[in-house]
Amino acid sequence: MTARVFAALFISESGSLTAVELVQRLQVSPATISHAVRWLEQRELVAREREGRHMRYLVDTEVWYRAWAASTRSMARWADTARQGAQILGTGTPAGDRLHTTSQFFELLGHDMAQAAEHWRQALSTRRRQA
Repeated sequence: MTARVFAALFISESGSLTAVELVQRLQVSPATISHAVRWLEQRELVAREREGRHMRYLVDTEVWYRAWAASTRSMARWADTARQGAQILGTGTPAGDRLHTTSQFFELLGHDMAQAAEHWRQALSTRRRQA
């Protein structure tokens, strides 16, 4: 259902719909929409804005950048957690060594993801200036 809500928002002409519009389009309960939107918001895939007494949910051109940035932050947390585990177990132990290697992997992945996100931001900015 969450994917259906995201798809409905993404392919709508304006990139946004109210909860009432989502309920009507997807023929589900308001609670179902609320649950799906909450999950999408937590991952920064949708935003909300007040429209009178209704809430409008939207997907904008920055959606992939924000989602990628959230994933990058997640990689940093994984790296930190694995590093702490390696320190606790000691890198001289097999499990500690695996955790140390895992922390290095997530650090490198997070760094590469951050660079890719910045590359995209610059490319999008250049594209907008040229338009």
